Amino acid sequence: MLRWQNLFNRRWWMFAWHYLRGRTPWDTNVTPPEVLEFIREAPPGRALDLGCGTGTNAMALAERGYQVTGVDFSAQAIRAARRKAAKAGLGIDFRVGDVARLDDLSGPYDYALDIGCLFSLTAKDRASYAAGLARLLRPGGWYMLYAWLPRPWRGKNTGLSPDEVRTLFSQDFKEEKIVVGEEKGHGSAWYWLTRI
Repeated sequence: MLRWQNLFNRRWWMFAWHYLRGRTPWDTNVTPPEVLEFIREAPPGRALDLGCGTGTNAMALAERGYQVTGVDFSAQAIRAARRKAAKAGLGIDFRVGDVARLDDLSGPYDYALDIGCLFSLTAKDRASYAAGLARLLRPGGWYMLYAWLPRPWRGKNTGLSPDEVRTLFSQDFKEEKIVVGEEKGHGSAWYWLTRI
C-alpha cells in the first residue's frame, strides 16, 4: 500500500525496491538464538514484533504459544508475512504501520522484539517509538532489541550506542543485560530491558 507519507520517504522506496527485486539480505528467515533462548524460558503471552519484515520471528513466537502482532512499514513484507503464516496455519496479526506511531495498537503486551529497526529511525522517531513502546508494554514486560553500534553506512552514520539506548529508555525501562558482539565485521549489540 502506497501511503502519501511515503511518496517522499527515500527509506520506504529503497525497501520497496529491494522487496520488489527479491533481494532482501536482512531477511535471513532464521530466528536468532538469543530470541529462541528467551522464549523457551519465558511463559507465552502477547508479543509485539516491531519491524517484523516477512514474519520469521513472529512465527517463531506464535509457534511457542504467543499471541503476536507484527508491524512493518513495507506492504510487500507484510503480504509475504501473511502468506507464510497462513501456509503454516498460524494466526498472527500482521499490520502495515509505522513503528514510531503505534496509536492504533492497544496493550498490554508481555514481550516486544525489535531486530534491526530502531537504529534506522530518526532521533525524533526514536523518541516517539520509545514512548509508544512504554505505553504498550505491561510493567514487568520484556523488550529485546538488536541494533548496530554506530558506524558509517552509505555515506552517513547509523547505529545506536549503549548510552543512546539507555538515554532513550531510562525513564520507563530497566536495563537487564547488554551483549556486545559483531555482525559482518561491524559492532552490534543485544539489549534486554524490562518495563518499570
